[in-house]
This record gives sequence, structure tokens and C-alpha cells, in this order.
Amino acid sequence: MGAAAFHALTMILDPLRLAIMLGGVVLGLALGVVPGLGGIVGLALLIPFTYHLDGYTAFALLLGMAAVTTVSDFIPAVLFGVPGTVGAAATVLDGHPLARRGEARRAFGAGYASSLAGGVFGALLLAVTIPVLRIVVLYIGSAELLALCIFGLSMVAVLSGKAPIKGLAVASFGLMLSLIGSDPQTGTLRWTFGSLYLWDHLPLVPVTLGIFALPELAEMAIERTGISRADGAVRGKPSSQWDGVRDAGRNWWLVLRCSGLGALLGAVPGLGSAVIDWMAYGHAIRTEKNTENFGKGDIRGVIASESSNNAKEGGHLIPTIAFGMPAGASMALLLSAFIMHGFTPGPEMLTKHLDVTYAIIWTLTISHIMGAVICLFGSGLFSRLATVRVGVLIPLVLGIIFLGAFNASQSWGDLCSMVLFGFVGWVMKRLNWPRPPLILGLVLGSIFERYYFISSEIYGVKLFTRPIVIGVLLAALWVVLGPTFKGLRRAVKQGRLGSGLHFRIKRLDHHSLFTIGLIVVVVAAIWTASDWAFGAKLMPMTAACAALFFSCLVLINQVSAHDAPTCEFMPTTAVPATAAAMQAHVQPLPRRPVVEPRHDLALNRMTAATSVAVPGPLETLDDDRFGAPTLPMSTVRARGFRFFLAIGGALGLAYLIGLLPALFLMMLLLAHFEFGERWRNALLLSVAMTVALWLVFDLIFATPWPPSLLGDFVPALRGLGGLI
Repeated sequence: MGAAAFHALTMILDPLRLAIMLGGVVLGLALGVVPGLGGIVGLALLIPFTYHLDGYTAFALLLGMAAVTTVSDFIPAVLFGVPGTVGAAATVLDGHPLARRGEARRAFGAGYASSLAGGVFGALLLAVTIPVLRIVVLYIGSAELLALCIFGLSMVAVLSGKAPIKGLAVASFGLMLSLIGSDPQTGTLRWTFGSLYLWDHLPLVPVTLGIFALPELAEMAIERTGISRADGAVRGKPSSQWDGVRDAGRNWWLVLRCSGLGALLGAVPGLGSAVIDWMAYGHAIRTEKNTENFGKGDIRGVIASESSNNAKEGGHLIPTIAFGMPAGASMALLLSAFIMHGFTPGPEMLTKHLDVTYAIIWTLTISHIMGAVICLFGSGLFSRLATVRVGVLIPLVLGIIFLGAFNASQSWGDLCSMVLFGFVGWVMKRLNWPRPPLILGLVLGSIFERYYFISSEIYGVKLFTRPIVIGVLLAALWVVLGPTFKGLRRAVKQGRLGSGLHFRIKRLDHHSLFTIGLIVVVVAAIWTASDWAFGAKLMPMTAACAALFFSCLVLINQVSAHDAPTCEFMPTTAVPATAAAMQAHVQPLPRRPVVEPRHDLALNRMTAATSVAVPGPLETLDDDRFGAPTLPMSTVRARGFRFFLAIGGALGLAYLIGLLPALFLMMLLLAHFEFGERWRNALLLSVAMTVALWLVFDLIFATPWPPSLLGDFVPALRGLGGLI
């Protein structure tokens, strides 16, 4: 083994192969920054170029690219609240608040150091545990995978902060969304409403971009501030990124645990990238001390999610190399590259081609080092984006998000889904409903259903007697009920349980109206599913009934006022940090008059200076309290609706004249009329961004642009690169 490892290292250190690997790393970093793109797109693009390369060189290029997309996807997650890939969604919770506090460089330093540690750990795990994990992975069946899905769903309890009932309601609704489409058992079309787009389920990328990215951009558009609300903080001292590196070093035990968790879960076929970082994030909340700032800018949240996000790449390769079982879509493409170059995954990769296996391990390690070093030295440039004025930043990011969402399945439905869930996500953010459980339910729902039916057919009720299943289910039960038992015990000791509680009915407000709307949607879904075959409606009805039950609990809590303090273990409703909440809970504070701004950096500083955080009695992990604006609610609503009206208008205009021309007009009009940019600046910005999008998506990726009515009426226009 030592000789094979040394031979592989000498082959990889060939200058030409290192140069090709560096090219793959640069391409992977570029793909990770663009939302909606990632390792799958890069592998599909590069595999044809490896036909005439030897195996070592081909894997240096392919793995160099695929390994580091999980390094650079951290950049938009921190700066814009936009996960570059779905595996960086958990990073948004703490990374973006850090950037808005003016600590983008610190977040970058901690993230890159954690990414490097996780990537190297995953590669080392691949090196030393393939023979051992052959036995473990072969023992894991559908029952164990079902138990792991249940454990993943139990993370809802820790991703919902102090509003667990809201989190359970949102997660149940996410499960419902995951079941939209054709039922794999009976072929029944579930909640498709006659739309061919929904037959193959909702794509994850548009929903993720809508739930997380558009609400953050909407808040920036409302408050007229850039990413950072701290006065010049991101410019801070040059060593601030090294503060983040030192943070990762101080939390080395957390890095090691989450890296191990990411690598081990990555080795389990069927658990996608979108699940693992949430599990690691939930693990950090449950095991670390003083976690009250998680979700509001705790550096440990960034460290946990990023170390697991990068370690999983080494884990994904374990079943791919050892058994020929790809752990995901990108590994399936890589498997085709193995076969194309004459390597058969399986025992031969551990005996006859052991040197190739070690070459893969060395490539993973060196690629992660290259990616982390490049990003670390470029973090100063990236962090300066946090000071770019909002009139420049928002139109640019919107253009990228539109095309990133469209690349999910290259359908008009992707864009409609992104806009719809963007508005829903903004309302949830404003009303303090936790958004991460929605994505977790959406990711795990179809996986849960598949393994449930397979396990019930194979094992019947005996699936709950398997040792690993019992252990995982007990762990999930403790994750959900542990805090409740602790709260009950504390309340009993202090004599607060049920003492002096009086209830009265409150008037309906926008919080309760949103909950009523959710209940109406769920009831309509239950009524629609009532006529389906039993096998087709079992999981949808279960998820819908759970969503109805928890939503009703939330509504009861919202319309009832408690005269006595609520016990800590009981679900409570978060109070939004808005001007309306200030008037209801605290004395009015003096503030400067609101000025319709012409947006330059000086005004951004003034807005940040006049912002105050309202210390509500309760909060969720999805809260954003660092710098809530003092704008009147009428202004907030008007600007928010104008923002989403502009996005919806761009979508309608794209249907008429084409996507890229519509994006050009949207960027131009938003920059000038909404954010006060001069015509010259707005025009230069829009032209430059449109040309860049055309070069990347049309010339490089050959994106099939969606057809428009103008192209139907004048087919000759479609000769212009297919843009119309």
C-alpha cells in the first residue's frame, strides 16, 4: 500500500498534471460561486475533454474541479444569503448575518480553514477506511437508510430555535412539497394540477434560491443598505480573515466531529448533499455550549456546516470506488468517467488499480489545498462586495439568480417556482417563521417515502427490531424530546408549571392570518388527495395531517394571550423586530425622518446608524436582529411589493420577448428608478452583466434559452443565439 501511495503521489506531482488540476480547481471555484451551477454541470462539461487523457490526468482535472465547488459556494452564501449549491444552505444561517455585521472576512477565514480541514479529513478517511467500510456499507439496508431519514427530520427541532411547533409545521409542509409529482408506486399524479412541469417533483435549486436568496435581496432593497450594515467594518483590519482561521483552530474539536460526520454520512448512498450540512449544523447546536447566537452570526455555525460540506466529497467516493454505487448525481457522472478510462469500480480498485485509488485521494487533498489558498488570498476582494451600493449589487445578483434557477430543469416552471417561493420566504422571514425546516422536509420527503415502502415490503414490522435502526431512532427521539424534558424538569423544580396561567382571545393580526392561509392550503391538499389510491396517498396524507395539526397549534398560540410568563419548554410566538413591534412592546424611540435616498455609501452609513435592533422576547434561528430598520411598515410593505412586482414583471416580460432581453431591462430599470443610479451607470452595468451572462450561459454552457412569444411570431429572431 505504501508503494502504491508513493507511486500515485509522484504521478500527481508531474508539473503538467498539476497545471491541469489547477485549471480544474479554478473552473470549480467559478462554478461554485454561480447559484444553480456546481459539480454536475462541471463534470458534464469536462468529461468530453478527457477522452484522450490518461487516467491520472483525467481524474486530476475532473476531481480538481468537483472537489472545490463546495469551497467557493460558501462565497455567495455569506455575501448575499444565496447558497451557491444546495450543500451550502446551512451556511447562510450564520454566514450572512456575519457579513451584515461587517465580519465577512472573519467568516471567509473560518469557512476556508474549515473547508480545507474537512476536505483533507474526507480524503484521509477514504484512504484508511475503504476496507473496513466495505463491511459496514454492505450491512446498511433500506431500513437503516429509513432510520437515517427520520434522524434527519428530527433536526427540525434544533433548526427552529425557540419556535419548535412552527418548525414542525413548516417541515411537514416541506414534506408535502417533496411528494408533488408522479407517485413511484402507483403512477398517481399527486398535486400536479395538470402541469407537466410538476410530474417529476419540484426541483430543489429554484425553491432553495427562492426561500433563501430573494428574501435577503428584498430586505436589502427595502432598507436601501448594502450587505454590511456596519460602518466600514468589512474594510476592517487586514488580519481579520486570519481571526476566522484562528476561530477554526480554537474550535478544532468541532471541526473534527463535523468533518467525521460529513464524511461518514457522505459514504451512505441515498443521502444527498443537501441533507448532510443540516445534520452537522444541528449536531453543533446540540453539542456546543452557549448556542443562543446560532442563526444570528455565530462563527461556529459556519465552521460546522462548511467542514461537513467539504468532508462529504471524500465520503461520496467510498461507495463509488469500492462498490460502483454512486452516492449522488455527480458521482454517477464520475462513475461514467471511470468506465470510459477502463477502470471498473469494485474490488479491482482496491487491488489491481490501488495506485489509481491513491491518485484520487492525493488529487482530493491537493485540490482542497489549492482551492482554500486561492480563496483565502482572494477573500479581501470578495469581502469588498459587501460595501457595494445596493443599486449596483441587487440587479447583478438578480440576473445571476434567474439564470441559476433556470438551469435546474431549464423550464419556465423553474423561474415561476423561484419567484413564488421567494415571496413566500420573504413573508416567512418578516413573520419569523423558520425557513430551514422547509428545505429539510423538501429534501428528505421523497427519500423517506422510497425507503419506507422498500423497508416495509422487505422487513415488515421487523424493520424496527434491527439494532442500527433502534439506535438511530432513539437518537432522533432524544433530539426532539430532550429539550422538552429538560424544560419540564426545570419548571417543576421552580414551581412554575401551570401556576397562574390565564388565557384570553386576541384579535387576528397578520401573523395569525398567515397561519390561517397555511391551514386553508393544507385542508385543500387533504381534500384533493382523498380520492387517490391508498399507496399513493399514505405519505401525502400523513404529511398533510401533521402540517394541519401543528399549524392549528401555532394558530391557537397566536390568538391566545398569556397573562402569566410562559414556561421555557412551551412553544411560543416570536415577535418581529419591526417598528410595529416597537410600538407594542417598548416606548417609542426618537428617530430621524425617513428620507428617500439617492444611494451612495454615505447614505448607507446613515441608514445603518439610524437602525436599531428591537430585543423581542423570543426569536428563532431564522431571525435577523442585527440592525432592523426603523422604517414605517407602510414603507416596508410598499418597497417589498415593488421589489417582487419587478421580479414578476421581468418574468412576464421574458415570456414576451425572451429571458436575456428581459433581464437587461429589469436590471436597467431597477438600478435607475428604484435605487436612484444615474442612467449612464445603470446602462453600463446592465450591458456589462447581460454580455457576461450571454458569454457564460450561451457560449460556454450552451443553455437552451426558453422560447418567447416574440420568437414564435418572428422566428428569424431566434437566430440571434437562441435568446428569443
